[in-house]
Amino acid sequence: MGFAGWRMLSRITALTALALAVAGCGTGPPRIAVPAALAAEASVPDMDHVRTWGDAPFSRALLTGEIPKLKALYQAQAKAGRPVTSDLLALSGGADDGAFGAGLIVGWGQRGDRPEFGLVTGISAGALIAPFAFLGREYDRELAMVFSTHGSDQIYQAAILPGLLGGSALADSTPLKHLIERYVDARMLKRIAQERAKGRFLLVGTTNIDAQRPVYWDMGRIAQHGGPRSGELFRKILLASTALPGLFPPVHFDVVAGGKRYEEMHVDGGATHGVFLSPVEFSFREIDRAVGMKIDRRLWVIRNGKLAPEYKVTSETTLAIAQRSLETLSRSQGIGDLARIYLKARGDGMQFRMAFIPESFNAPRPAPFDNSYMKALFALGQKLGREGYPWSTVPPEVAVGHVK
Repeated sequence: MGFAGWRMLSRITALTALALAVAGCGTGPPRIAVPAALAAEASVPDMDHVRTWGDAPFSRALLTGEIPKLKALYQAQAKAGRPVTSDLLALSGGADDGAFGAGLIVGWGQRGDRPEFGLVTGISAGALIAPFAFLGREYDRELAMVFSTHGSDQIYQAAILPGLLGGSALADSTPLKHLIERYVDARMLKRIAQERAKGRFLLVGTTNIDAQRPVYWDMGRIAQHGGPRSGELFRKILLASTALPGLFPPVHFDVVAGGKRYEEMHVDGGATHGVFLSPVEFSFREIDRAVGMKIDRRLWVIRNGKLAPEYKVTSETTLAIAQRSLETLSRSQGIGDLARIYLKARGDGMQFRMAFIPESFNAPRPAPFDNSYMKALFALGQKLGREGYPWSTVPPEVAVGHVK
């Protein structure tokens, strides 16, 4: 979720407390949730192997089917006399701070040395950037438009009263839904499906709020299914990954378990992880062994936020203390995720590179998703990308710790 998301959420803490007092006024029929005993086997109807738990051991059987494509991909590099390499990109959450990552990607492309990524992962705001970054420079113009020409009125509409009367959120994300539909069209889905067939992967993370677990979706495989239903699911996942809990409504997914239909409820992927690389217990060295060659990998991480703590005198009020605590929790989670992903990369023999918003950036933010703020942050990211960003090789907690 990032600082910006927690900031927005914490500002409505008092209203949420009031909502709890009137929760009995909720409207609409209750959804039929997946029983706890069946949660692990729930799947999207007629779409096998399009998602996995982010915190569960990865199924080696799923990897087996991908090996021929990966082997062909790497052998083509070797035959061309090029080093056998693979670049991976992980995009964090950050709400309106996602404008930094979008700008950095575009500026990097203008510089001319941005690689083609074999794997792109995205959470929350990073999930919105991910499809464009995955497809390369041909989609940089659209990426720039998403994060530099739209503002709050194209992302959400306040819905305080319905939220207080037992609704699922204090804002309506229908404008964001329409924005996603505008840019994620049939042409984009076809291109993503084509790249997935070559052995390239696009993963987006959401949070199954009932299970309190991360879910990673194989967006390329979903695109390969084709048809309106495939596109609808693809766009719903992007909307779910950006659904800031309490502010934006959760997104429901129809699933099948035990021969019956149920509804899962998913929210912002940042509720479980601020950034991710792969499911747990998955080693990229397994791919090396399966294809019979050593792959030189570089992991590029873009954190859509600052790293250093920001000092601020906190007033002794319930709302102010809750807000500051949530901001601190979000920052701590984000720093911990960076250390975790660094150690994962190091264990798999990857080079690690990380970018983040400079501490010197201090453009005013009069409201969440303010267009002038996002334009300024996008411009900064674009400038840094074009000039050559000085990527960090170690995250902050590791840099000051005992791991060398």
